[in-house]
Amino acid sequence: MTKLSDLGPPVKGRRHDADPGDERDCFHLCKVCGQPVDMRDLRQMMWHERPWHEWLKPEIVRDI
Repeated sequence: MTKLSDLGPPVKGRRHDADPGDERDCFHLCKVCGQPVDMRDLRQMMWHERPWHEWLKPEIVRDI
């Protein structure tokens, strides 16, 4: 299973409208695999645009 970190460093997207009022509005379900996708991370968005892809293995990110 591919890990998110295998796709390289985070690539933060930029919104063209106001920030969402609810954190849940930053996610959508992939139409191919059904995994929740964080739309603020372009790595995830590009991965889930591939017609045949597997789930990304979630990773815990801790601030040091």
